[in-house]
Amino acid sequence: MAKVAILGFGTVGSGVLEVLRRNAASIERRAGCPVEVKYICDIRDFSQHPDAPLFVKDIDPIVRDPEISVVVETIGGVQPAYRYVKAALESGRHVITSNKELVAEHGAELLAIARRCGVCYLFEASVGGGTPIITPMHQCLAANVITRIVGIINGTTNFMLTKMAHEGMEFDAALALAQSLGYAETGDPSDDVDGVDAQRKISILASLAFGRQFFPQNVPVRGIREITVQDMVQAARQNAAVHLIAWAKRWEDGSAALGVEPMLVPNQNQLAGVEDVFNAVLVEGDMLGEVVFYGKGAGKLPTASAIAADIIDALKNGVQIHDSLFWQESEPIEGVYENPQKGDYYIRLRNATPAVSRDLFGDAIEMLEVREGEAMFNVRNITEREINAICRTAQSAGVQIGSILRHLKN
Repeated sequence: MAKVAILGFGTVGSGVLEVLRRNAASIERRAGCPVEVKYICDIRDFSQHPDAPLFVKDIDPIVRDPEISVVVETIGGVQPAYRYVKAALESGRHVITSNKELVAEHGAELLAIARRCGVCYLFEASVGGGTPIITPMHQCLAANVITRIVGIINGTTNFMLTKMAHEGMEFDAALALAQSLGYAETGDPSDDVDGVDAQRKISILASLAFGRQFFPQNVPVRGIREITVQDMVQAARQNAAVHLIAWAKRWEDGSAALGVEPMLVPNQNQLAGVEDVFNAVLVEGDMLGEVVFYGKGAGKLPTASAIAADIIDALKNGVQIHDSLFWQESEPIEGVYENPQKGDYYIRLRNATPAVSRDLFGDAIEMLEVREGEAMFNVRNITEREINAICRTAQSAGVQIGSILRHLKN
């Protein structure tokens, strides 16, 4: 019998309890033993809950109990999750988490502690919800040198952009709908719409793929707040869709760049047709070429199912998992992991005429439309650094920056 403790009893934590009980027989068959929840740690009052005897207020009874072999952390955030996870690993327990912020900030350290203590630190559910991506990358693609990751890894923004493209909703209406359906936080949705959630996830994927810690605070990010229906119209005219894309690229000299930004994705690209709350991640390896992982990126039971799969892996394989699942510790950098390559961009400026746009970006711009004081155009063969410098100049001259969308190239 494997005894489990769940830290945090919100949406995901309650889903884990449900999955472990509903699918107990198949989980036992795959894990090689019955799996049972013995503790649920949450500071809130669950005295009226049917499982009230399982609840404790802190982690101390859990780490003192020799029967506990697996701790599932679904608290979220860095504290107290970091302290709890570290204590559990150091006490010889496997830890399974869905906490993307914790993995992005402290993944290398916690992986090293797990290896040293002979246990697992697993986090399949931290990226892609129920869509498997972590395990395939460190197991199935282990023979590949991964050079590029490009993905739609935030279901909330993808849902909103789908509504804006197909139903003509502007940003505020699409956000309100996402909030009413539980896809976006009703209080502060900034983690989703400003790209912070995707920033953490691409940091994890890049760390795993490239072998060293990449920190989310060094990942340049541009969210979707400025995207309008008019941008969707312009994208369609260019045979493209608009998606919030998280990407990471490594070059032969070992240098790497990461980013999160809305992009024009050509319709022939595999990511263009990914809609609603679905996620898709394209991984490029030197042996396999391109492979795409697709599925629901969030939800109570899909995320809980990924956690249950990690529990099974921990019980069956133990610390040997970390022969392939690890990355080296490193320090944050000054500034950002900057993309040095030139690219093509779609830009929408407010309070700008074609003449002003050309003064700023040069005569080579491709003017698409001017309407209601807005200039929409493509600019070719320019770096992100150059774009940012020009935009600063534009703002100092009273020109408002609307949308900036890079053209994703296959």
